[in-house]
Amino acid sequence: MNTLILEEPGKFKFIDQPLSDELQAHEALVKVHSVGLCGTDYHAYNGKQPFFSYPRILGHELGLEVIKIGQDVDNVTVGDKCTVIPYLNATNDHAVRRGHTNCGENISVLGVHQDGGMQKMLKVPASYLHKSNKLTYDQLAIVEMLSIGCHAVNRARVSEQDTVCVIGSGPIGMGASIFARANGAKTVMMDLNESRLDFCVDQLGVDGKVVAAQEDTERQLRAHFDGDLPTVIIDATGNEKSMKGTLELVAAAGRIVFVGLFPGDFAFHDPYFHKKEITLLASRNSLPEDFDQIIKWIEEGRINIDPLITHTSNFEDAIDNFHLWLKPETGVIKGVLHVQ
Repeated sequence: MNTLILEEPGKFKFIDQPLSDELQAHEALVKVHSVGLCGTDYHAYNGKQPFFSYPRILGHELGLEVIKIGQDVDNVTVGDKCTVIPYLNATNDHAVRRGHTNCGENISVLGVHQDGGMQKMLKVPASYLHKSNKLTYDQLAIVEMLSIGCHAVNRARVSEQDTVCVIGSGPIGMGASIFARANGAKTVMMDLNESRLDFCVDQLGVDGKVVAAQEDTERQLRAHFDGDLPTVIIDATGNEKSMKGTLELVAAAGRIVFVGLFPGDFAFHDPYFHKKEITLLASRNSLPEDFDQIIKWIEEGRINIDPLITHTSNFEDAIDNFHLWLKPETGVIKGVLHVQ
């Protein structure tokens, strides 16, 4: 029972899967210690993940130990604790050559397009590993999740001169709020779920909350910023109505970052866009430098990510707990499987 495979929507199965320790020159053999569970995994379980096929080994948020390295590997050594960038570029296309490895034309994501980390051992290209012998395996397992919000904040060039509203208090939005605040910006969260908003204020130190979809939403938002609108809005909802509404809620000359993906078309009111001279940005995945930044900031104590990990499970109990963690009433923010 060294591998957990999702055979079809709603059906996990433990299997014994052999793995040779023979490596190509650029590869590393890693032992999986911790696996963070994310929305992609839950969508795959529910049969709602696009560009997905079954059976599949899930898991792309990983805390790893290096067991063996190929002859050309020089960025990690045996025994190192690592996380992995799961966006593997199959080709050295134009975006990749320009450093945009997060949005290459032929990305293959671990646990989505190819088998991921819900197994005890795994081979990966070593260049995608980022090490930290100071972080725990659980902390390493959520670096990738944090990197999504970090990249969105970096895309918006958030500084202490900014005021920020993050819309959507899921793990991605929470991550964005952590980095916005760490950059010195006053940051509030907006969501429909008041218990999530309270978590963000009480556990993450967010500067305020706004309950969305109410008649006084704009008034609530302005009240946090001395009557002004925020200079940056990061929308992590993937919700059409929310994303359209950001143009009304951002300050003139402000920036909007869409980190949540809406799987369809939508229109926005162009006069808002031009009148305010808004900068509209997309944010996809993350970059190696985002991983380096996160690891460094955790090591230095600049950010505290531990409150995000609310639930853990042994690998052997993963099937039962995965099903439970789909239920909102369990209060899961981030669940982590302990494989070893």
